Amino acid sequence: MRQLSTPVKIQEYLDRIPYNTEKHGETLRSPRRVLTDGTAHCMEGALLAAAALEAAGGPPLIMDLTAVDDDDHVIAPFQCRGLWGAVATSKFSGLRFRSPVYRSLRELAMSYFEPYFSLAGQLTLRGYGIPIDLRRFDALRWRTSEEDLWPLADALDRRHHVSLLGPAGARGLHRVDRRLKSAGLLGYPR
Repeated sequence: MRQLSTPVKIQEYLDRIPYNTEKHGETLRSPRRVLTDGTAHCMEGALLAAAALEAAGGPPLIMDLTAVDDDDHVIAPFQCRGLWGAVATSKFSGLRFRSPVYRSLRELAMSYFEPYFSLAGQLTLRGYGIPIDLRRFDALRWRTSEEDLWPLADALDRRHHVSLLGPAGARGLHRVDRRLKSAGLLGYPR
C-alpha cells in the first residue's frame, strides 16, 4: 500500500489489474483482498483507492454516480489545493481517473456525463451521492476484512443523492456516436 502514495500511482495500479467481472458470483472485496487477488470492479477499486488516499494523509472517501437503465459507478474523490479529482476503475475507459481541476463535486460528477453510456449507446448518468467518509465504518474492518462488505453498498444506496438531469433534459439527449462508443469500450472485458 505504501507504493500507492499518490492518486496517479493508485490509478496506475488499478489500470494494471484486470477488471473483476464477478464470473464466480458477486463480490465486494476489501482493499487487502483486492491487493491479494489482483482484481477489482469499480466499488472494490474505489475502496482500495480510498484506503491508499487515507494512508497518504487524506480522508477515505467514496462517491456513487447514479444511472438510469445502467449500473451505478463508484469513485474515490480526493482534493488537492481545494480542487476535486477522482480515482476510479471501470470497464469503460472514460469512467476512470479525473485530475484535480474541478471546483465542486457537481463539476466532478458532470465530467463523467458524456463518457457514461450503456452498451445500447444511451447517455445514462443522472446523479451523484454525497461522498461517504469510510472512517465511519471502521468497525467493519473495511480495509482488511476477508468478508464481503455489503453494508458499504447499502450505505451508498441510502446516501442523499443530487440529481444532475431532470426528465425534460433527459428527453433531449442524443445517442453516443460510434467513435465515442468505440473509445469508451477500449479494453472492455470480454
